[in-house]
Amino acid sequence: MDSLPSIYYVVAWLAIIALMHVARWLRRPNNLNTSPGPKPWPIIGNLNLIGTLPHRSIHDLSKIYGEIMQLKFGSYHVIVASSAEMAKIILKTQDISFACRPKTAAGKYMTYNYSDITWAPYGAYWRQARKMCLMELFSVKRLESYEYIRVEETNLLLKTIFNLSGKEILLKDMLSTVSLNVISRMVLGKKYLDESEDSIVSLDEFKKMLDELLLLNGVFNIGDSIPWINFMDLQGYVKRMKSVSKKFDGFLEHVLDEHIAQRKAKGDKFVATDMVDLLLQLADDPGLDVKLERHGVKAFTQDLLAGGTESSAVTVEWAISEIFKKPDIFQKATEELDRVIGKDRWVEEKDMPKLPYIEAIAKETMRLHPVAPMLIPRRTRENCKVAGYNVLEGTRVIVNFWTIGRDPKYWDKPEEFYPERFIGKEIDVKGHNYEYLPFGSGRRMCPGFSLGFKIIEATLANLLHGFNWKLAGKLTTYDLDMDEIFGLSTPKKIPLVTIAEPRLPLEMYPI
Repeated sequence: MDSLPSIYYVVAWLAIIALMHVARWLRRPNNLNTSPGPKPWPIIGNLNLIGTLPHRSIHDLSKIYGEIMQLKFGSYHVIVASSAEMAKIILKTQDISFACRPKTAAGKYMTYNYSDITWAPYGAYWRQARKMCLMELFSVKRLESYEYIRVEETNLLLKTIFNLSGKEILLKDMLSTVSLNVISRMVLGKKYLDESEDSIVSLDEFKKMLDELLLLNGVFNIGDSIPWINFMDLQGYVKRMKSVSKKFDGFLEHVLDEHIAQRKAKGDKFVATDMVDLLLQLADDPGLDVKLERHGVKAFTQDLLAGGTESSAVTVEWAISEIFKKPDIFQKATEELDRVIGKDRWVEEKDMPKLPYIEAIAKETMRLHPVAPMLIPRRTRENCKVAGYNVLEGTRVIVNFWTIGRDPKYWDKPEEFYPERFIGKEIDVKGHNYEYLPFGSGRRMCPGFSLGFKIIEATLANLLHGFNWKLAGKLTTYDLDMDEIFGLSTPKKIPLVTIAEPRLPLEMYPI
């Protein structure tokens, strides 16, 4: 008899859920002109059509249903834009209607309840955060002031590779180390991850934390689509989100405590030297429209560390992988470097406008292997129309750059790695060309795109300038695996293992 009340609770709970679904159906306007798409199944919608690489699954569907397609993920309608024309409508023409983000477990558990710039809902807090990024954190003057850090860490990378000449190198590991060191010094003021006694987390452990964070920010969590089963955590993602968030919070608390102690010790003589200093200074500003709380500072700091580390490491690894498959690209790149730079110095950031082929390699890599193959999803703030189709408030919106970057309408031989396609073309990474959106576009574009592209170009240029590269062991270009792992970013499934040999005079290498 004791079990009867619990049975009643379950029945009542199921009845409430059923009534909510009926109410939502009754509120839905009749005679909507919705975009084409596959017929959804009850409860799961079209989730059965999404595989382990969602961008590829959605790409295949878009070839059937067209450039604007409607799907149903559990309880939510989703529209997918798969052409430059549709992307422009969503990201520019009607950007304000699509400026919000969906509520997800990743945003809730890993960004201090949507307190970072990526997942924050559209509103006063997000507008203030975006202004901070554009006017303070990523201003031209501030990024220029940190150039010495990027040079020092690049030199350290070159020294490390030189010392390993002829030996096998796990390239992504080295690239993520240098990226993390650069970002740590810019954001935190020091590396914090040196193998020293006062280091609260090791470099390897922190890299694993970043990989987990980026993976979980991009996964298709069933509970995000079917909220009434979210508490079950069927895939175990929420448990992992809470775990990695707890680890990051411990690290970030330590960072903030140190910075606040340093500010107090210096008193009136204190000058902000890194981005955390700046964020804490902004948090004390009484003129802010929305007060920046401590958890907001931590959320922004985590954003800066994760975003700044992953994009450059992933892109440069993909670039070197593609160059292995086309040795003539390496020859053209080194001819340009030898002609413009010579063999008596390294490449500097100011050299990049004079190295169009290196820039083209970086751009082509980001076309064929975008860091974010599907731009971070948006959510409609109001009822609107796209290309004559009705889109209801609350609909989730995906711009599939992976498809756009492979559309033969914009790209000749789109599956081929061909940097020359960018030579002489006014196609940049700033979100103005809707067939090319490696960092997104519009209000929710990645605010750190200029820094990310600087690091990618300079790192790639110096690796090609300083070393001849070959595959490790008995691998040939035919054996080179080019599959990816899906998350918020898409790194290579099997990391690239290489061997480097110096190509400049030995006295050129940092010792």
